[in-house]
Amino acid sequence: MPKIVLDLNDRRPAWAPPDWVSSEIRQVLPDHWDLQVMATEADGSGDGAPSLSPDLLEAVRSAEVYLGYGVPAALLRAAPELRWVHSGAAGVGSSLSEEMKSSPVLFTNSKGIHGPPMGDTALAMILHFSRGLDFGIANKTRRVWNTDPYYAGDHPLTELAQITVGVFGFGGIGREVAKRARALGSEVMAYDRDPSAFGEKGRVTLGPDLDLEDPGLRLLHGEPGFRRLLSQADFLVLTAPETPETKGIINAEAMALMKPSAVLINISRGSLVVEPDLVEALKNGRLRGAGLDVFQKEPLPQEHPFWDLPNVLMTPHVSAVTRGFWRRQTDLIVENLRRYLAGDTLLNLVDREAGF
Repeated sequence: MPKIVLDLNDRRPAWAPPDWVSSEIRQVLPDHWDLQVMATEADGSGDGAPSLSPDLLEAVRSAEVYLGYGVPAALLRAAPELRWVHSGAAGVGSSLSEEMKSSPVLFTNSKGIHGPPMGDTALAMILHFSRGLDFGIANKTRRVWNTDPYYAGDHPLTELAQITVGVFGFGGIGREVAKRARALGSEVMAYDRDPSAFGEKGRVTLGPDLDLEDPGLRLLHGEPGFRRLLSQADFLVLTAPETPETKGIINAEAMALMKPSAVLINISRGSLVVEPDLVEALKNGRLRGAGLDVFQKEPLPQEHPFWDLPNVLMTPHVSAVTRGFWRRQTDLIVENLRRYLAGDTLLNLVDREAGF
Protein backbone atom coordinates (compact mmCIF):
# COMPACT_ATOMS: atom_id res chain seq x y z
CA MET A 1 0.00 0.00 0.00
CA PRO A 2 1.53 3.39 -1.04
CA LYS A 3 2.05 5.68 1.93
CA ILE A 4 2.33 9.39 2.62
CA VAL A 5 3.92 10.63 5.83
CA LEU A 6 2.62 14.01 7.04
CA ASP A 7 5.24 15.42 9.42
CA LEU A 8 4.21 19.04 10.03
CA ASN A 9 3.39 19.02 13.75
CA ASP A 10 5.54 22.00 14.69
CA ARG A 11 6.14 22.89 18.35
CA ARG A 12 4.62 26.33 17.70
CA PRO A 13 0.82 26.25 17.39
CA ALA A 14 0.76 28.65 14.42
CA TRP A 15 2.84 26.18 12.36
CA ALA A 16 1.04 23.03 13.52
CA PRO A 17 -1.72 21.90 11.11
CA PRO A 18 -5.36 22.02 12.16
CA ASP A 19 -7.25 18.73 11.91
CA TRP A 20 -8.94 19.73 8.66
CA VAL A 21 -5.58 19.71 6.84
CA SER A 22 -5.17 15.94 7.00
CA SER A 23 -8.86 15.52 6.18
CA GLU A 24 -8.51 17.50 2.95
CA ILE A 25 -5.39 15.56 2.01
CA ARG A 26 -7.21 12.27 2.55
CA GLN A 27 -10.03 13.39 0.27
CA VAL A 28 -7.77 13.44 -2.80
CA LEU A 29 -6.05 10.12 -2.10
CA PRO A 30 -7.21 6.88 -3.71
CA ASP A 31 -8.63 4.33 -1.27
CA HIS A 32 -5.53 2.14 -1.41
CA TRP A 33 -3.24 4.97 -0.21
CA ASP A 34 -2.31 5.32 3.46
CA LEU A 35 -1.79 8.70 5.16
CA GLN A 36 0.26 8.54 8.35
CA VAL A 37 0.10 11.73 10.42
CA MET A 38 3.07 12.08 12.77
CA ALA A 39 2.43 13.22 16.33
CA THR A 40 6.13 13.79 17.01
CA GLU A 41 7.42 17.35 17.08
CA ALA A 42 8.61 18.83 13.79
CA ASP A 43 10.73 21.94 13.20
CA GLY A 44 9.02 24.58 11.09
CA SER A 45 12.19 26.65 10.62
CA GLY A 46 12.82 24.74 7.40
CA ASP A 47 15.88 22.91 8.65
CA GLY A 48 13.96 19.81 9.54
CA ALA A 49 14.16 18.27 12.99
CA PRO A 50 17.68 18.42 14.51
CA SER A 51 17.29 14.74 15.33
CA LEU A 52 14.86 12.24 13.84
CA SER A 53 12.71 10.22 16.19
CA PRO A 54 12.63 6.42 15.90
CA ASP A 55 8.91 6.70 15.10
CA LEU A 56 9.59 8.99 12.14
CA LEU A 57 12.44 6.83 10.84
CA GLU A 58 10.17 3.81 11.00
CA ALA A 59 7.32 5.67 9.29
CA VAL A 60 9.36 6.88 6.32
CA ARG A 61 11.04 3.52 5.77
CA SER A 62 8.12 2.41 3.59
CA ALA A 63 6.85 5.85 2.50
CA GLU A 64 6.52 7.00 -1.10
CA VAL A 65 5.79 10.64 -0.22
CA TYR A 66 7.08 12.75 2.68
CA LEU A 67 5.52 16.10 3.62
CA GLY A 68 7.56 17.89 6.28
CA TYR A 69 9.50 21.00 7.23
CA GLY A 70 12.87 20.45 5.58
CA VAL A 71 14.32 17.14 4.44
CA PRO A 72 17.40 16.06 6.44
CA ALA A 73 19.90 13.75 4.77
CA ALA A 74 19.28 11.12 7.45
CA LEU A 75 15.65 10.96 6.40
CA LEU A 76 16.57 10.30 2.78
CA ARG A 77 18.95 7.55 3.83
CA ALA A 78 16.23 5.90 5.94
CA ALA A 79 13.58 5.96 3.20
CA PRO A 80 14.62 3.96 0.11
CA GLU A 81 11.11 4.00 -1.39
CA LEU A 82 10.64 7.78 -1.42
CA ARG A 83 9.69 9.28 -4.77
CA TRP A 84 8.60 12.77 -3.72
CA VAL A 85 9.48 14.97 -0.72
CA HIS A 86 7.94 18.34 0.07
CA SER A 87 9.21 20.99 2.47
CA GLY A 88 6.53 23.22 3.95
CA ALA A 89 9.08 26.04 4.19
CA ALA A 90 10.34 28.35 1.44
CA GLY A 91 14.07 28.18 2.17
CA VAL A 92 15.73 24.91 1.21
CA GLY A 93 19.42 25.52 1.91
CA SER A 94 19.60 23.15 4.85
CA SER A 95 17.86 20.42 2.86
CA LEU A 96 20.36 20.52 0.00
CA SER A 97 22.69 17.86 1.32
CA GLU A 98 24.87 15.83 -1.02
CA GLU A 99 22.29 13.06 -0.67
CA MET A 100 19.55 15.39 -1.85
CA LYS A 101 21.58 16.80 -4.73
CA SER A 102 22.27 13.33 -6.09
CA SER A 103 18.85 11.85 -5.32
CA PRO A 104 16.28 11.14 -8.05
CA VAL A 105 13.50 11.97 -5.58
CA LEU A 106 11.23 14.85 -6.62
CA PHE A 107 11.75 17.82 -4.28
CA THR A 108 9.24 20.64 -3.90
CA ASN A 109 8.88 23.49 -1.42
CA SER A 110 6.31 26.04 -0.32
CA LYS A 111 7.78 29.14 -1.93
CA GLY A 112 5.13 31.74 -2.65
CA ILE A 113 2.69 30.90 0.11
CA HIS A 114 4.54 33.18 2.55
CA GLY A 115 4.49 36.12 0.15
CA PRO A 116 1.35 38.02 1.23
CA PRO A 117 2.14 38.37 4.96
CA MET A 118 5.80 39.05 4.24
CA GLY A 119 4.82 41.72 1.73
CA ASP A 120 2.60 43.26 4.41
CA THR A 121 5.50 43.19 6.90
CA ALA A 122 7.80 44.97 4.45
CA LEU A 123 5.13 47.61 3.87
CA ALA A 124 4.67 48.08 7.63
CA MET A 125 8.42 48.61 8.03
CA ILE A 126 8.44 51.11 5.17
CA LEU A 127 5.64 53.09 6.82
CA HIS A 128 7.39 52.92 10.20
CA PHE A 129 10.32 54.90 8.83
CA SER A 130 8.59 57.01 6.16
CA ARG A 131 6.20 58.46 8.76
CA GLY A 132 8.70 58.73 11.62
CA LEU A 133 7.09 56.20 13.92
CA ASP A 134 10.53 55.46 15.33
CA PHE A 135 10.58 59.02 16.70
CA GLY A 136 7.19 58.45 18.33
CA ILE A 137 8.37 55.22 19.94
CA ALA A 138 11.45 57.01 21.29
CA ASN A 139 9.22 59.74 22.75
CA LYS A 140 6.98 57.21 24.44
CA THR A 141 9.93 55.28 25.87
CA ARG A 142 11.38 58.48 27.39
CA ARG A 143 7.98 60.01 28.30
CA VAL A 144 8.76 63.21 26.40
CA TRP A 145 6.83 65.30 23.87
CA ASN A 146 9.58 65.98 21.36
CA THR A 147 8.62 67.30 17.94
CA ASP A 148 12.16 68.32 16.92
CA PRO A 149 12.86 65.28 14.68
CA TYR A 150 9.61 65.91 12.82
CA TYR A 151 10.12 69.63 12.23
CA ALA A 152 13.85 69.62 11.52
CA GLY A 153 14.93 71.06 8.20
CA ASP A 154 16.32 67.72 7.14
CA HIS A 155 13.48 65.62 8.56
CA PRO A 156 13.05 62.24 6.82
CA LEU A 157 9.24 62.14 6.66
CA THR A 158 7.87 61.42 3.21
CA GLU A 159 4.94 59.84 1.39
CA LEU A 160 4.59 56.47 -0.31
CA ALA A 161 3.93 58.17 -3.64
CA GLN A 162 7.27 59.99 -3.37
CA ILE A 163 9.58 57.03 -2.73
CA THR A 164 11.36 54.37 -4.75
CA VAL A 165 11.19 50.87 -3.31
CA GLY A 166 14.03 48.59 -4.38
CA VAL A 167 13.35 44.86 -4.32
CA PHE A 168 16.35 42.53 -4.30
CA GLY A 169 15.08 39.13 -5.43
CA PHE A 170 11.98 39.11 -7.59
CA GLY A 171 10.45 35.76 -6.69
CA GLY A 172 7.07 35.29 -5.04
CA ILE A 173 7.87 37.39 -1.97
CA GLY A 174 9.52 40.15 -3.97
CA ARG A 175 6.51 40.38 -6.27
CA GLU A 176 4.19 40.73 -3.28
CA VAL A 177 6.30 43.64 -2.02
CA ALA A 178 6.29 45.24 -5.48
CA LYS A 179 2.53 44.77 -5.88
CA ARG A 180 1.82 46.59 -2.63
CA ALA A 181 4.27 49.39 -3.31
CA ARG A 182 2.92 50.04 -6.81
CA ALA A 183 -0.69 49.95 -5.60
CA LEU A 184 0.14 52.73 -3.13
CA GLY A 185 1.93 54.88 -5.68
CA SER A 186 5.59 54.09 -5.03
CA GLU A 187 8.08 53.58 -7.83
CA VAL A 188 9.56 50.07 -7.80
CA MET A 189 12.97 48.86 -8.96
CA ALA A 190 13.13 45.05 -8.94
CA TYR A 191 16.39 43.15 -9.29
CA ASP A 192 16.78 39.56 -10.43
CA ARG A 193 20.14 37.96 -11.20
CA ASP A 194 18.82 36.35 -14.39
CA PRO A 195 17.64 38.66 -17.22
CA SER A 196 15.79 35.75 -18.83
CA ALA A 197 13.60 35.46 -15.72
CA PHE A 198 11.22 38.08 -17.09
CA GLY A 199 8.88 37.94 -20.04
CA GLU A 200 6.52 35.33 -21.42
CA LYS A 201 9.03 32.47 -21.27
CA GLY A 202 10.75 33.51 -18.05
CA ARG A 203 10.35 31.82 -14.68
CA VAL A 204 8.89 35.01 -13.16
CA THR A 205 5.14 35.31 -13.77
CA LEU A 206 4.05 38.77 -12.68
CA GLY A 207 0.35 38.01 -12.38
CA PRO A 208 -2.55 40.42 -12.91
CA ASP A 209 -1.36 43.05 -10.42
CA LEU A 210 1.99 43.82 -12.06
CA ASP A 211 2.73 44.77 -15.65
CA LEU A 212 6.06 44.60 -17.47
CA GLU A 213 4.98 47.68 -19.45
CA ASP A 214 4.31 49.70 -16.28
CA PRO A 215 6.70 52.69 -16.33
CA GLY A 216 6.67 52.67 -12.53
CA LEU A 217 8.17 49.16 -12.41
CA ARG A 218 11.77 48.92 -13.54
CA LEU A 219 13.38 45.49 -13.84
CA LEU A 220 17.14 45.26 -13.31
CA HIS A 221 19.79 42.57 -13.58
CA GLY A 222 23.55 42.13 -13.64
CA GLU A 223 26.19 44.14 -11.78
CA PRO A 224 25.17 47.50 -13.29
CA GLY A 225 21.57 46.82 -12.31
CA PHE A 226 22.58 45.91 -8.77
CA ARG A 227 24.56 49.11 -8.34
CA ARG A 228 21.67 51.13 -9.72
CA LEU A 229 19.30 49.43 -7.28
CA LEU A 230 21.55 50.30 -4.35
CA SER A 231 22.07 53.92 -5.36
CA GLN A 232 18.48 54.83 -6.23
CA ALA A 233 16.29 52.97 -3.72
CA ASP A 234 14.85 54.90 -0.80
CA PHE A 235 13.85 51.59 0.78
CA LEU A 236 15.80 48.47 -0.17
CA VAL A 237 13.85 45.29 0.61
CA LEU A 238 15.78 42.00 0.61
CA THR A 239 13.65 39.06 -0.54
CA ALA A 240 16.23 36.85 -2.27
CA PRO A 241 16.97 33.31 -1.04
CA GLU A 242 20.21 32.40 0.66
CA THR A 243 22.67 31.10 -1.93
CA PRO A 244 26.47 31.23 -2.20
CA GLU A 245 26.02 34.31 -4.41
CA THR A 246 23.76 36.21 -2.00
CA LYS A 247 25.56 35.52 1.29
CA GLY A 248 27.09 38.76 2.55
CA ILE A 249 26.06 40.68 -0.55
CA ILE A 250 24.91 43.68 1.50
CA ASN A 251 28.27 44.71 2.92
CA ALA A 252 30.08 47.99 3.56
CA GLU A 253 30.81 48.43 -0.15
CA ALA A 254 27.15 47.96 -1.04
CA MET A 255 25.94 50.26 1.74
CA ALA A 256 28.36 52.96 0.62
CA LEU A 257 26.39 53.16 -2.63
CA MET A 258 23.07 53.68 -0.83
CA LYS A 259 21.58 57.07 -0.02
CA PRO A 260 22.19 58.30 3.55
CA SER A 261 18.40 58.68 3.75
CA ALA A 262 17.81 55.06 2.67
CA VAL A 263 16.37 52.29 4.82
CA LEU A 264 17.40 48.64 4.54
CA ILE A 265 14.67 46.05 5.13
CA ASN A 266 15.54 42.36 5.40
CA ILE A 267 12.76 39.76 5.45
CA SER A 268 14.69 36.99 3.66
CA ARG A 269 17.74 35.56 5.41
CA GLY A 270 20.12 37.12 7.91
CA SER A 271 23.14 35.83 6.02
CA LEU A 272 22.56 38.29 3.16
CA VAL A 273 23.75 41.18 5.36
CA VAL A 274 27.18 41.67 6.93
CA GLU A 275 25.87 42.76 10.32
CA PRO A 276 28.98 44.57 11.65
CA ASP A 277 28.98 46.68 8.47
CA LEU A 278 25.30 47.49 8.95
CA VAL A 279 25.84 48.46 12.60
CA GLU A 280 28.62 50.82 11.55
CA ALA A 281 26.49 52.40 8.82
CA LEU A 282 23.58 52.93 11.20
CA LYS A 283 25.75 54.42 13.93
CA ASN A 284 27.52 56.80 11.57
CA GLY A 285 24.43 58.06 9.75
CA ARG A 286 25.29 56.32 6.50
CA LEU A 287 21.75 54.92 6.52
CA ARG A 288 18.48 56.29 7.89
CA GLY A 289 17.53 52.97 9.47
CA ALA A 290 16.93 49.25 9.14
CA GLY A 291 13.90 47.01 9.47
CA LEU A 292 15.04 43.47 10.28
CA ASP A 293 13.05 40.27 10.66
CA VAL A 294 16.01 37.91 10.19
CA PHE A 295 19.51 37.74 11.64
CA GLN A 296 22.75 35.83 11.25
CA LYS A 297 22.26 34.23 14.65
CA GLU A 298 18.79 33.52 16.02
CA PRO A 299 17.70 34.20 18.70
CA LEU A 300 19.62 37.46 18.49
CA PRO A 301 22.18 37.58 21.34
CA GLN A 302 21.35 40.05 24.09
CA GLU A 303 24.69 41.78 23.66
CA HIS A 304 24.13 42.49 19.96
CA PRO A 305 24.39 46.22 19.07
CA PHE A 306 21.06 46.12 17.21
CA TRP A 307 19.20 46.15 20.53
CA ASP A 308 20.58 49.59 21.40
CA LEU A 309 20.17 51.33 18.05
CA PRO A 310 17.05 53.55 17.96
CA ASN A 311 16.97 53.46 14.15
CA VAL A 312 16.55 49.66 14.01
CA LEU A 313 13.09 48.08 13.92
CA MET A 314 13.21 44.36 14.73
CA THR A 315 10.81 41.44 14.68
CA PRO A 316 11.87 37.90 15.69
CA HIS A 317 11.70 36.10 12.30
CA VAL A 318 7.90 36.15 12.19
CA SER A 319 7.13 38.02 8.95
CA ALA A 320 5.48 34.93 7.43
CA VAL A 321 3.08 34.30 10.32
CA THR A 322 -0.56 34.67 9.33
CA ARG A 323 -3.90 33.02 9.94
CA GLY A 324 -4.05 32.42 6.19
CA PHE A 325 -0.99 30.14 6.17
CA TRP A 326 -2.70 26.76 6.42
CA ARG A 327 -5.24 27.52 3.70
CA ARG A 328 -2.48 28.29 1.19
CA GLN A 329 -0.21 25.49 2.40
CA THR A 330 -2.98 22.90 2.14
CA ASP A 331 -4.09 24.13 -1.28
CA LEU A 332 -0.53 23.72 -2.57
CA ILE A 333 -0.11 20.24 -1.10
CA VAL A 334 -3.48 19.06 -2.41
CA GLU A 335 -2.84 20.45 -5.90
CA ASN A 336 0.57 18.77 -6.04
CA LEU A 337 -0.91 15.50 -4.81
CA ARG A 338 -3.40 15.62 -7.66
CA ARG A 339 -0.57 16.29 -10.10
CA TYR A 340 1.60 13.55 -8.62
CA LEU A 341 -1.16 10.96 -8.84
CA ALA A 342 -1.86 12.00 -12.45
CA GLY A 343 1.81 11.93 -13.43
CA ASP A 344 1.86 15.68 -14.16
CA THR A 345 4.63 18.18 -13.42
CA LEU A 346 4.61 19.37 -9.81
CA LEU A 347 4.48 22.98 -8.71
CA ASN A 348 7.50 24.51 -6.93
CA LEU A 349 10.11 21.97 -8.00
CA VAL A 350 13.38 23.00 -6.36
CA ASP A 351 16.39 23.80 -8.54
CA ARG A 352 19.01 21.96 -6.50
CA GLU A 353 21.94 23.62 -8.23
CA ALA A 354 20.58 27.17 -7.96
CA GLY A 355 19.56 26.55 -4.34
CA PHE A 356 15.90 27.58 -4.53
